[in-house]
Amino acid sequence: MKQDWNDKRVVILGAARQGVALARWLTQHGAAVTLSDQRPESQLASARETLSSLPIQWALGGHPIELLDRADVLCLSGGVPVTLPIVDEALKRGIPLSNDTQIFMEAVPCKTIGITGSAGKTTTTTLVGEMAKIAYEKGESRKMKDEDSTFTPALAPGASVFHPSSFTGGNIGDPLINHVDEMNPDDLAILEISSFQLEQMTVSPDIASVLNITPNHLDRHGTMEAYTAAKARILEFQREKDTAVLGRDDAGAWNLRGKVKGKLHSFGFSKMDENAEGTYYDDGILYLYDHRVDIPLLRRDQIQLRGDHNVLNVLAAFAIGHAAGFPLDAMLTAAEEFRGVPHRLEFVRELRGVRWYNDSIATAPERTAAAIHSFDEPIVLLLGGRDKNLPWEELAQLIHQRVDHVVLFGEAAEKIQEAVAANGSAKRPHTLDRVEHLHEAVIKAAEAAESGDVVLLSPGGTSFDEFKDFEERGEKFRLWVQELS
Repeated sequence: MKQDWNDKRVVILGAARQGVALARWLTQHGAAVTLSDQRPESQLASARETLSSLPIQWALGGHPIELLDRADVLCLSGGVPVTLPIVDEALKRGIPLSNDTQIFMEAVPCKTIGITGSAGKTTTTTLVGEMAKIAYEKGESRKMKDEDSTFTPALAPGASVFHPSSFTGGNIGDPLINHVDEMNPDDLAILEISSFQLEQMTVSPDIASVLNITPNHLDRHGTMEAYTAAKARILEFQREKDTAVLGRDDAGAWNLRGKVKGKLHSFGFSKMDENAEGTYYDDGILYLYDHRVDIPLLRRDQIQLRGDHNVLNVLAAFAIGHAAGFPLDAMLTAAEEFRGVPHRLEFVRELRGVRWYNDSIATAPERTAAAIHSFDEPIVLLLGGRDKNLPWEELAQLIHQRVDHVVLFGEAAEKIQEAVAANGSAKRPHTLDRVEHLHEAVIKAAEAAESGDVVLLSPGGTSFDEFKDFEERGEKFRLWVQELS
């Protein structure tokens, strides 16, 4: 239900992308907003300049409990821990928690698609967005043709014609709260939603997809049970007319099928049940299974992305697009043209026969393992960053099997080194170096790599020990690799 924000007192924790967008929107809709951030004023000049024309109060250098004395709602930006004392105190006082995605979902006038998962959600969300863009462009062309026909009265000069649009964002790109006032009932909003956002949400999308649930963000959620419960909230508020799209081959996602209240679609490598609906892979071809009919989609070699995990992402996007009613030709065109998202197995350059790849998005060991499985070439692996209290043992075993050289960097380096050492003395890795910073790791990797090798930045840890986010880490990696000679 759409809220009336006039004269509501809202405290927002976190002045990054989501917090700034929400502060702007709430203020424009009559709320009295206080924006609080633990960083000092010197680090927030850009955010303050962006909001300088609005009557927003600032509380910097911490989150004092006294802010709650003038709060009707407490909003948490993505990544702000729910364990903060101010959050605990808000719950004790009965002050409701919210966030930008929850408020967007309360205000959005059109259909929504929400996508979550431990891995692959950005790639899948972006591809679904490309499918929607093409589908809506084709719909616009048909609409224009109808309007230009002799059966349609001529438009007055300067009259505007409404055409449906699709919007893609959420946890990626531009927060969709920035665009909700532009949206119309015939539009479509596609959101990537994180477990952090889902914790406070009491609204579910019309189409909700859980790609997979594997160990991630345990530094935030504490246990896999709590993390799974956060992911499952994307399904909890759906209605009978809604649709869930689940990863069929992933136990964490597939075990949620008992929570589905409407239609269930699925995707995976495994063959579909006779009465099911979704996508699967067989003998080099991706298929859509629709009412007992197998529809060939693409050959695997038509997908521009490397790795089995990306085949699953494409299968997921087709299943979601089919559930949304996208035309098949629009989905096929988008999938064939899609070349991935920056910082996700992104090819950077080839130098002296060595190919360099940027997979900075890999902030969990399982993501790094998926990246390793994407290559047959000898690998020089750059691994490190900040640990999220996740297990490294399985990745360490894979390193012994598949990685020729390892360069460790950042806060997690010692923990990863111990995990690799504890997994025996197999032939690989041939060398294991440890440095403080990523720039040093790039130089070490260049020294170790030989023609025919792949140098892979797939850290397994977050970027926050050295960088603002994984994007800044990936951009610096690109820069330093381009500077090699």
